[in-house]
Amino acid sequence: MSNGARRSGSLLRKRRACAMLGPVALALALLAGRQLAAAGIVAADYAGPTMRYPHGALGDTIEHDTLSVRLDDGRRLAARFPDTIVFEDTAPRLADLDGDGLAEVIVVESHEARGARLAVWGLKDGKLARLAATPFIGRRFRWLAPAGAADLDGDRRIEIAYVETPHLGKKLKIVRLEGDRLVPVAEAEGLTNHRIGEPFIEGGIAHCDGRPTILLANAGWTRIIGALLDGGEVATMDRARYRGPDSFNHVPGCD
Repeated sequence: MSNGARRSGSLLRKRRACAMLGPVALALALLAGRQLAAAGIVAADYAGPTMRYPHGALGDTIEHDTLSVRLDDGRRLAARFPDTIVFEDTAPRLADLDGDGLAEVIVVESHEARGARLAVWGLKDGKLARLAATPFIGRRFRWLAPAGAADLDGDRRIEIAYVETPHLGKKLKIVRLEGDRLVPVAEAEGLTNHRIGEPFIEGGIAHCDGRPTILLANAGWTRIIGALLDGGEVATMDRARYRGPDSFNHVPGCD
């Protein structure tokens, strides 16, 4: 909300500064101010396919070195990685993580020697930039699978949920964007949302019994588990039998 307030204050000062200009100059200045205030990311995708990080977690060895976004004024911006990092992900995700009314972009980045990390990108001084990131997992070919972003505990702040090493460690982690950091909120073990070689991530965030719930699989892929953020801790509930990827679309009490 504070970012939005600063934009409003800047526009007000612009109006006062333009009070003595002619009508044409005033109209152009106000239009520029509105366009600046409205600029935001409305779409994102990956580009620049590369085979320089042949992990194959998502079924092939093709990852991407470029993040591309489209703004609501029609412009496109892009950021390209050097040789040591790639985007190892299914697709970028948009979410307003700081409450300013503008979307940030949630991605998975992988380093050639240190494995994956969760990162948030957005607009900074009119340019596409990384705003925050978790530490790299610490080892080559170690990955993480995002589950989604939502206000999980009703405090009007958005959390991001992901599973770190879904094929090995199977640990759910929840973080929150605070300034230029992704701050740990809670975690729980024995949960997963991806099987090696699948080109998609299973589960996600649904509303179950009226609450935002992270739907995941247990470590053995036999049950669907609902994870709640409650008082800074993860509480889990057995929700249904896992019979395949479509099972997540038919969990009783969830939509």
